[in-house]
Amino acid sequence: MSKAIKILLIEDDVNLADNVVGFLQDFADVNAVTDGLDGEFEAQEAPYDLIISDLMLPGENGLEVIKNLRDNDVETPVLILTAKTSLDDKIEGFNVGADDYLTKPFHREELLVRVKALLRRSGVYSEDNTLSVGDVMINMENRGVQVHGQPVKLVGKEFDILTYLAQNKNIIVTRDQIFDRVWGIDSDTTINVVNIYLNNLRRKLEAVGQDNLIKTLRNIGFILEVEDAERN
Repeated sequence: MSKAIKILLIEDDVNLADNVVGFLQDFADVNAVTDGLDGEFEAQEAPYDLIISDLMLPGENGLEVIKNLRDNDVETPVLILTAKTSLDDKIEGFNVGADDYLTKPFHREELLVRVKALLRRSGVYSEDNTLSVGDVMINMENRGVQVHGQPVKLVGKEFDILTYLAQNKNIIVTRDQIFDRVWGIDSDTTINVVNIYLNNLRRKLEAVGQDNLIKTLRNIGFILEVEDAERN
């Protein structure tokens, strides 16, 4: 399976974190940190599709992490993992911006079900592992792209950029966000590489009639725009 889905795990129990990473690694790329402050920084600096966070964390607790992220307009879905079971605890989590709540101990299968449900809700995941935007069909499993059944041959980073834009269709993404998502914030490559791959991607899409699928907003970013009828 193509690991286009990126998950941030904030969990100070190293054994539990290792188990979650091991269980989800065939489904997504999972980055684990053990401190609330590190988790908040990572969530703001790099684009993730989902955050899984404990509540009792060193540095900054999970509620503070979520509240600060929401206050800074980070809308990434958050799944809380916690040993706290009271209704008041759950309500407090939802009030600061959490999207779902899973009580420890939990079955691995239930974790995966919750993760998939949140990713489906945000349009990042589908059961048949495909993304459809306008006339373009993206197969996440074999990394294939088709337009009206006609294959479009994309190299690795071209496919990754198209997938990221499709997962955020009708949303403006900056060049920095694309670079961080596709190359990683620790990459030694210069950010100008984004323009090179985007130009190559556009040229291949134009060859199959998708001339205006990806639009450039000068000095702002890029948007993969589909008609209103395609919007969810």
